[in-house]
Amino acid sequence: MTKASRSQFHAIRGLRHHVRTWGEPGAPKMFLLHGWMDVSASFQFLVDSFARDWHLIAPDWRGFGLSEWQHEGYWFPDYYADLDALLELYEPGRPARLVGHSMGGVVASMYAGIRPQRVAHLVSMEGLGLSRQRPDRAAGRYAEWLDDLKEAPGFKPYASFEEVAARLRKKNPRLTIERASFLAQHWAKRLETGEVVLMSDPRHKRVNPYLFRIDEAIACWQRITAPVLLVMGKQSDIPGRMKDTPGQLAERKGAFRNRREVEIDDCGHMMHHDQPERLARIIEAFLDEA
Repeated sequence: MTKASRSQFHAIRGLRHHVRTWGEPGAPKMFLLHGWMDVSASFQFLVDSFARDWHLIAPDWRGFGLSEWQHEGYWFPDYYADLDALLELYEPGRPARLVGHSMGGVVASMYAGIRPQRVAHLVSMEGLGLSRQRPDRAAGRYAEWLDDLKEAPGFKPYASFEEVAARLRKKNPRLTIERASFLAQHWAKRLETGEVVLMSDPRHKRVNPYLFRIDEAIACWQRITAPVLLVMGKQSDIPGRMKDTPGQLAERKGAFRNRREVEIDDCGHMMHHDQPERLARIIEAFLDEA
């Protein structure tokens, strides 16, 4: 059975943010934080799989879904500040349960080190950060960003939501037709011309001028006091994209001192689409035991 969600809108740091919620406000709270080019509704299959009653709170990050677009670029620090404001709205004065996927996992993990007293439990689903970058690449990255600013980015239009669903299934063959159709309705919108385009701000496609600094991330992760669950998809391509050696990957994971690790088989990067039932059991067991 599909659990019904409610939409709320809040002014957060000058932008209109959309927040999707499920469950009753009196139930224990859990925050679900989506990844890059994803939306809050993407957690629907996971939400439907939870056995317990939760008050689930999932924002559309700025520039994604139904949240307002930013006029300039998008930087991780803005997401840390948006999460800080969101917790003040929904869980003021109490440590929160954070569950983040991919970019949302990075945001949650960094925030848990920046404000360790605000996080009770952290579940990071493939949120171990971006690939390592050498400082000598900084000048080239800034130059690439300056070149990107000269042209307005855009997304390829689609003729229908069915085409969007087909694209999602091409990228992730584990996605069922029903789930792809559901996601397409939330990832895209129909224009007055009749064409269908992705909802997210195409400026997310621009190269980020800032290099990902793994040493800074590790230093933040080492300050986390909450129990941490790291979840990986066995068939995910993310570890390969990071291009870490086994020792470097161990260094990333080792920064989370009070951690548990779980790998889900028959599962890629989009684990909340591929294996939502197993993922729900893993998360609830961790929250019960930690």
